[in-house]
Amino acid sequence: MNDGIFALIPILALSIPIVAILSRTVRRMIELKEKQLQVQTHETAERTAQYAAHTERLEQRVRVLERIITDKGMAISDEIESLREKPLN
Repeated sequence: MNDGIFALIPILALSIPIVAILSRTVRRMIELKEKQLQVQTHETAERTAQYAAHTERLEQRVRVLERIITDKGMAISDEIESLREKPLN
């Protein structure tokens, strides 16, 4: 029985560095995944900011158009009709 315990000592001694190497590799993989997630988060935030700016510009344009239509409702209608009557040259 004592011989069995002594046989396990070299196996245990070899398994410690193997476990250390594997744990280091796993830790590096986790760090890489974290960096990838940070980059993806940054890119998503940039895209969100771009969409928000684009939406704001579109909203401003719609406000201007609404103001033009409400301020000059009948005048625009008359201008459109006069344009329809003119020949395209």
